[in-house]
Amino acid sequence: MTLEGVGHVWPNGTVLFDLVDRTFGEGTVTALVGPSGSGKSTLLAIVAGMLRPTHGTVSRPDGCRPLWVFQNPHGVARRRALDHVALPLLARGADRRSADVGALAVLGRFGLEHRAHARFAELSGGEAQRLMLARGIASAPGLMLVDEPTAQLDRATADEVNRAIGSLADSGACVIVATHDDDTMAACDDVLDLGRHR
Repeated sequence: MTLEGVGHVWPNGTVLFDLVDRTFGEGTVTALVGPSGSGKSTLLAIVAGMLRPTHGTVSRPDGCRPLWVFQNPHGVARRRALDHVALPLLARGADRRSADVGALAVLGRFGLEHRAHARFAELSGGEAQRLMLARGIASAPGLMLVDEPTAQLDRATADEVNRAIGSLADSGACVIVATHDDDTMAACDDVLDLGRHR
């Protein structure tokens, strides 16, 4: 996926960011950083195709499916962790047994195999956020957008999530992580600093 000369301007004429040129490769995790108000969430929306940039072009591979992992994890309180990850596999045609086996393998990559049968409401904040990342991987997106995954977490819990961030590239997806967290940035392969595009 490629951004060429992408910029966005508020209706009052204020430039949010300008002349962003970047190619995001498959199987890479890029940290999207910058001061508050620099347009990280706006650029994620542009990359996802939810918002048109004021100028510039966004080129996505044919059939590229974006998936957004939000800052606050959302799950079904009484549904098991295993079920959250198995569901996208079932949706793609797997039988229940194969979906459960696949879901357990994905949970293992995020250190959650021992919590497979815990209900979502029983998970800690870090476990819930890692579960959302695992579910995202199981959905096999071409493009995965992760918005401030550690913003609501204490330091120890954030460290759990940051360790999981590094494994996202193994999925083969193009992953972009908006963050203020230096440790999250360090867990990524590359950095795009919007503060340099104003």
